Amino acid sequence: MALKTKFKWIALIGFSLSALSLATHFLIARFFTASQVEVSAQEIQTILRWTATSEDSNYGKVWSKVKTLQNIRPYSAPRKGYPTPTRSNNGFLVALIEGDFHEIRSSICDFVLIARLLNVTLVIPELLEVSSATGISSTYRGFNYIYDEMHFIMTLKRDVSVVKSLPKKHSGIRKQKMSIKSSPASTPSFYMKTFLPILKERGAVYFVISGGGCLQSKLPEQMVDYQRLRCRVAFEALRFRKEVQELGFRMVQRLQALGQPYLAYHPGLERDSLAFHGCAERFQDLHTELIQYTRALMIKEGLVKANLSIDSELQWKNGSCPLLPEEVGVLLRALGHVPHTRIYISGSEIFGGQRVLIPLRAMFHNLEDRTTLTTEEEMAAIFGPEEALPPPMPPPPPPSPDELKKLLATWEVAGPRPRPLPPPPSRNIYAHEFEGWWSWLTVSNIEPQPSLAEFRLKGRKLLWAALDYIICVEATAFFPGFDRDRNGRPNFASLVMGHRAYLSPSSRTYHPNRRSLAKLLANAEENLYPPSMPWTMSARKELKASLDFIATGKFLFESKESSFLSHPFPECYCQLSTKAQSKRHATAKRSTVSQVLNEICPRWIENDVRFQIDSETDEDDGLDILVPDISQRPNNSSTLEEPLVVEIDRAGKEESQSDIEDEGDAND
Repeated sequence: MALKTKFKWIALIGFSLSALSLATHFLIARFFTASQVEVSAQEIQTILRWTATSEDSNYGKVWSKVKTLQNIRPYSAPRKGYPTPTRSNNGFLVALIEGDFHEIRSSICDFVLIARLLNVTLVIPELLEVSSATGISSTYRGFNYIYDEMHFIMTLKRDVSVVKSLPKKHSGIRKQKMSIKSSPASTPSFYMKTFLPILKERGAVYFVISGGGCLQSKLPEQMVDYQRLRCRVAFEALRFRKEVQELGFRMVQRLQALGQPYLAYHPGLERDSLAFHGCAERFQDLHTELIQYTRALMIKEGLVKANLSIDSELQWKNGSCPLLPEEVGVLLRALGHVPHTRIYISGSEIFGGQRVLIPLRAMFHNLEDRTTLTTEEEMAAIFGPEEALPPPMPPPPPPSPDELKKLLATWEVAGPRPRPLPPPPSRNIYAHEFEGWWSWLTVSNIEPQPSLAEFRLKGRKLLWAALDYIICVEATAFFPGFDRDRNGRPNFASLVMGHRAYLSPSSRTYHPNRRSLAKLLANAEENLYPPSMPWTMSARKELKASLDFIATGKFLFESKESSFLSHPFPECYCQLSTKAQSKRHATAKRSTVSQVLNEICPRWIENDVRFQIDSETDEDDGLDILVPDISQRPNNSSTLEEPLVVEIDRAGKEESQSDIEDEGDAND
């Protein structure tokens, strides 16, 4: 009896201690946040080394700089004889810009060049994607929904006169339809002969810019300063508004936690682009049908001049279709990237959804996107206070027995379709059955009009693209799956490649030749898991060669014909003098650079390089040198020879341009 009582007491004490332990854990979880718990970064790195899989011997090189490009620097400042704008000019120029994020960015640059060319005052442009969006915040409307208006105006004050709105006497100009239409292939003489007389007559002109631009990419040699102005607008003046900028760099910091590098990957899998290039058969079932439906509409509207049915396999082999995520994963493994490499997936639309990412996710475990790096509260903060949308319309009632018989009879004798539709439903259709891009395919041959929620997404997608842009530009390495849009012109990835090449020419930005890679992938189609060593070395050689955008200039100049910003070389660059080059760089291939780039960098840039050379031993000793972000890059557009003092960090400090260049060059 005494023994049983003893066991009862032991059990009671055990239960009491367990309850106390649980209560303590709940209290800790309730009153302590993650920010209050300090963890040693060195200890975490040690743990990660223990848990990491064996790395390829080439792994340390996959993040290194491109040595052949370490002797060139961005230099877009106007040269001597560049006049500043005058107050007395030919009038005002207003524009409504249509298109997606990359088209808006390119169009704004062309718009500024035209204002400079015609000697007019530029009015902050309107963005159709923002003005047509439903229910977005009224706090940020128009240009300032994405970009910082004041920074744009102040950065370009030595290039063009910019105002936020038209004077009242010209307020009715928007009602006057402009019969003259511009295009991305319009020449400077077209504007001088056609636009300028109308502008002088009216005092103001309002026109629409669509297709991603309104001025040809290739300009005469005597207009090289206009090309440099393009660089200053795209890479310095167009800064995102503060809320977007801060969230973007917060996401970059999360990706770079513990000092680890990351690779940004833009798939380029967009429905309109796939339809334009005839890539439907690279997908399956509903995806193929949806792409073909879009292509049929493009043919009807005259956007596509080819047939509806096209050999997608042949298009892929010609390099006209995107590399699928699975193919990109195989190529990244061939380069030496290990399974725990951190990869950021860019793009507001990945056609095919998560299913097409499954093979890539199987090869690389740390895939991130904007949804994994941000909270709903952070995203809501950049959207601003939005209007509540009305509830969706309820689904129609089920048909009566007589109506159902008629519908079934019609369905049985219906003509051929891309895919047979199911018989008419005999019950109520619930609201959730109409959700998703695929829902209409099961009930109709015609895509319904966008809902109010989808119209709201038009504005949000611009902000998502802005966040992706920041992360891709700041990435340690960047890999594009495709570089063409729905019009066959350079897309979002092309602008990122051009921006990265401008800010840090030696950064690892891949310019894959899809035709060559498709041939490699087709030859090893049956033996990709794992590929043979000769195939791996061939793929690695092909991709490493694409890093040097000067050596692969012929391939990139094709893109430059359509968009100067995708390859702003050599107009916006200079070469370091021989004295400023370190011994380590002296053995680099300078011949290719010298053949194309003849301009020597000014003295203040060479001084920055000497700082870099002196700092090489410090870097080896483990000293951290901060890389300035997009908003902290030097503004070299405001001077001819010497850097101007500009506002740099978010805390409001002012540093000279040369100081910032010191930091940037120390990391090249």
